[in-house]
Amino acid sequence: MAMGPRQPITDDQPLLERRHELYALDAALADLCDTADGVPQPRRGGLIAFTGSAGLGKTTLIRQAREQAAARGFTVFSGQGGETEQELAFRVVRQLMQPALAAMDERERRDFLGSWYDIVSAALGLEATGTTRVPDPTGVRDGLDWVMTRLTVLKGPLVLLLDDMHWADAESLNWLASFAPRVADLPLLIVVAYRPDELPDEANAFRSHFEGRGNRPYVLAPLTAAAVAQIVRHELGDGAEDGFCDECWAVTGGSPFEAVELAIRLGERRLRGVRNELPTMRNLASAVKGPGLLDRLQRLGTTTVRFAWAAAVLGTSISPDLAATIAVVGSEDAAEATERLRAARILADTAGPGGGLEFVHPLIATTVYRGIPTSLRAGLHNAAAEAVRAAGLGPTAAARHLLEVPCEGRSEAVACLREAAREYLRAGAPEAARRVLARALQEPPLPEDRAALLHELASSTFLIDPAATISHLREALAEPGVDPELHASIVYRLTQALAHTDQVAEAAAVAEEEARQAVDARTRLRMQAYHFVWSAFRTDEPDSPARSRRLARLAARLPGRGLEERYILGLRAWDALVRGEPRQVVLASAEEALRGGLSWTDENHGFEVPVSVALVFLYCDQPRWAEELFTKGIAECEAKGWRGSHLALGHTLFGYIRYRRGCLAEAEDLVNEGLRTAERVEGAVPAQWFAIGILIQILLARGRIEDARRLADSYRYGEVVPNAVIYPDPRTVYAELLLAEGRIAEAEELLTAVGDRLEARAWRNPAWCPWQLNLSTALAPATPDRAVRLARDAVKRARDFGAASAIGQALHAEAEATGGPAALKLYAEAVEHLQRSPAAYELARAQVGHGAALSRNGRLQEAAHRLYQGLEGAVHCGAEALTARARDELSAAGLRPLPLRYAQTDTLTAPERKAAEMVAVGHPVGVVAKDLRLTEQGVTQLLSSVYRKVGTDTAGLARALKTFPRPRA
Repeated sequence: MAMGPRQPITDDQPLLERRHELYALDAALADLCDTADGVPQPRRGGLIAFTGSAGLGKTTLIRQAREQAAARGFTVFSGQGGETEQELAFRVVRQLMQPALAAMDERERRDFLGSWYDIVSAALGLEATGTTRVPDPTGVRDGLDWVMTRLTVLKGPLVLLLDDMHWADAESLNWLASFAPRVADLPLLIVVAYRPDELPDEANAFRSHFEGRGNRPYVLAPLTAAAVAQIVRHELGDGAEDGFCDECWAVTGGSPFEAVELAIRLGERRLRGVRNELPTMRNLASAVKGPGLLDRLQRLGTTTVRFAWAAAVLGTSISPDLAATIAVVGSEDAAEATERLRAARILADTAGPGGGLEFVHPLIATTVYRGIPTSLRAGLHNAAAEAVRAAGLGPTAAARHLLEVPCEGRSEAVACLREAAREYLRAGAPEAARRVLARALQEPPLPEDRAALLHELASSTFLIDPAATISHLREALAEPGVDPELHASIVYRLTQALAHTDQVAEAAAVAEEEARQAVDARTRLRMQAYHFVWSAFRTDEPDSPARSRRLARLAARLPGRGLEERYILGLRAWDALVRGEPRQVVLASAEEALRGGLSWTDENHGFEVPVSVALVFLYCDQPRWAEELFTKGIAECEAKGWRGSHLALGHTLFGYIRYRRGCLAEAEDLVNEGLRTAERVEGAVPAQWFAIGILIQILLARGRIEDARRLADSYRYGEVVPNAVIYPDPRTVYAELLLAEGRIAEAEELLTAVGDRLEARAWRNPAWCPWQLNLSTALAPATPDRAVRLARDAVKRARDFGAASAIGQALHAEAEATGGPAALKLYAEAVEHLQRSPAAYELARAQVGHGAALSRNGRLQEAAHRLYQGLEGAVHCGAEALTARARDELSAAGLRPLPLRYAQTDTLTAPERKAAEMVAVGHPVGVVAKDLRLTEQGVTQLLSSVYRKVGTDTAGLARALKTFPRPRA
């Protein structure tokens, strides 16, 4: 009489020789939740990893973790890698999150996911509404982090159980590595099990989080002979002989899986465990895995073998109906085969609803799958591709089977693979898209589809292998009869790839050649726009003035009706800015470019021009408009799931705007956020260069020279400069650092080279690059005459441009170089211009400089006024070094700083603030009245208002205002 399937005997007895692992698991679960007055109180979570070769009990420990978590009332999510399913992107992520989301109806799901829905829907296998939306991998990972965090808050304490992670897909491994650090702040325990020697190469980030930290991982060792004897005697009785048990240990190698399976089979044969039964024991042991298992499977009959093969092809979660379809067996035969495989302990029912099947152990699944004849295996995968597509499981489920099928030139296979690639790109899995598209190219496609397929393949490799992208696109352009619209898209993607691999000159040349050959006027204009974009952003352009003249002539003829025309106008605005043309001319072009809108996420035009146009307003002293444009652009990127280089540069340059406005602390936070985002993106070098340069400037403004040096050294900033225009100019920024360190000669040499390079391009706007101002500072001690000439030329250029901030900074530099009484008028004019500008930090610098010069020339009362203004401005900006200098200058002049209580003066009007400042440093009421063009009674009223707003506890102001009556209640 045949016996039914037996569960492993370790289910009803303690796990043997796993005391340390079980203790760690119990402690981690206990730490996950406290109970106060009978109410669970979530605590911080943790990570546990169990590793070891196949069969050492990792899955049993995962099962034990599930039972213990359930006994404590915790929520459990689980996932498992599959040897034949590693090509399915986000498969393990879906296993974890889909059940909880499936329990919600569609409206609940959308409310739960909110704005993340369309970004993560494809990765999670949900129905997406924005089917053309292609988020970047960083955005998808951020979205999945948010989903899992919210599920943890909603359902925690939560335990994630992840088995066979050496077979997990790369996208799930990368997500888990990025999410793992969050467990410290969540009621979440992650338990993983894997074979360390079989982790894929792309699992380095995963390995770094789960290995080499504390007690992680727990490495499982084979069982001792005593433990195997205990397993055997638990099944056969205490009469089993020592020698027999020792032989069982020898043939199983101490593998818990093999020892348990062998013991069950010994029990089924009613053996007693004596010496003369050893041959039978060895035969049974050989049938647990490997050739012996295959021989045992063959004895179950042809139909059962085909059904088992179909199950192995399907993977870890097996649909009996699909397996029957693939095996070409009827429902009754399939049911009979299933019962035989259950009885033979090859298949078992999956836990939970659904009626699925799974292999009893991964070792069995591997043996069965590898035992399928090679030619037959391909046929089974082909049948599986057709069956899963017919069952509505989607193109990616079918595509992973097509990857195992020989190429036969089938157009339907190409169509399925391309559809799967589009789904993978929408899921933020470009590597998976690359795999299926590369396979589609080998099929091969129809000749008329080849260029489009190569373009799609290039799009999938753009973020992960730009060099391959260039090769695919060049091959696509060589195809005959390419549709003009597709041809233009291919060219743009090629120029992008060339530029992103620091081949900006070639990018410009490709676009120029395409513009020359274009027949259609719209296409020609589009190619001209590409040419001007990459020409403007290359550092080695041979004849920049000639290109500027062509651009100006072209822009003058364009009314800005289409996107291409607006891009040309935007480029004209940027070019006019760096050349130093009048501010009104620059703004006119920028406003024309924006009139019809410029998208940051247009995949066929890029975001270089929209970003440049937004910054035009910054340099033209309209930072609020620049901030509004950046806010909209950043929101557009986030909504589309572009949270990589685009978002990094957006945050960085938004921080640059705040820096130029003098909000140094806020700027530092924004730029640090941009740098962190850039460092999460593979190959995001340009975004890093922007962030590092701006951050160095901020640190120098705050007086943290050593921090700036450490940052520069850690990124080799100053040693290597890309062949693309970065702003602020990296060489100029590095020279500023050298000046701050007192390395004057090095700074002078570097700035001279910068000047030569920019002069050759006719880029003469000191608002964009203040190399003349910095070089004047470097030259002033040794060659003051040359320093003054440089500064005066910068002043002229700034006046030609017309932005008050640029004029004020240049006048300040001229005053510093001039020195003596002659500098006082220059300082005063610099302050006057900067007061009309948004450059708060530069204003404070000029005020402190003016105050110091007044003090050195014996005009102490005026010096006090200016120094106090500069001191207050420096404090408001967060410029610690400038604050210290202002205090030192006041002290050197014998003046005591009388600071206002800055936190309360934000409510003061400009006249109130100025009146308070003047009185606080000793100006009589008459002088204040004359300066403000008020009567003395008007000044009295102003100061009474200040008194009400600031209060009596501001000692310096209170003393200065003591002659004024308190306002009545």
